[in-house]
Amino acid sequence: MKQLVYEINIAAPKEKVWDIMLAPETFKEWTAVSWPGSFYQGKWEQGEKMRFVSDNGSGTLVIIHELTPYKYMGAEHIAILNPGGGEDTTSDLARDWVGSTECYTFRESAGTTDLRIDIGTAPQWEQMFGDGWPNALLKLKEMCER
Repeated sequence: MKQLVYEINIAAPKEKVWDIMLAPETFKEWTAVSWPGSFYQGKWEQGEKMRFVSDNGSGTLVIIHELTPYKYMGAEHIAILNPGGGEDTTSDLARDWVGSTECYTFRESAGTTDLRIDIGTAPQWEQMFGDGWPNALLKLKEMCER
């Protein structure tokens, strides 16, 4: 696995950053700059499965292993979703994704939040994340600082 880290400082309390990052409508807005049409289905709760999907139903399925509101969320990709939403854990593409991780850490100091995204992924996805996360985080920052 390739370990990737993306960080940004946002002039807003961690509760506001968390809420804007993870609320359904605002999630669609900040992710649209890098992954147009992205949305999720599920609940941000420990032990829950979440579907991160595009307009055609393709995407990934994750399980949330750890969640401390306004501080930390850790998830592992357990399947890919084919167009229409069918789960796949055995194809070559699925084997590249299954076991990938995403962790979000929120640290606040003096009313500003340091947001850190840690990704564990197969090397072939490094460019996609490298192209996407910095722009998505800038959009999230803009939304939180309005």
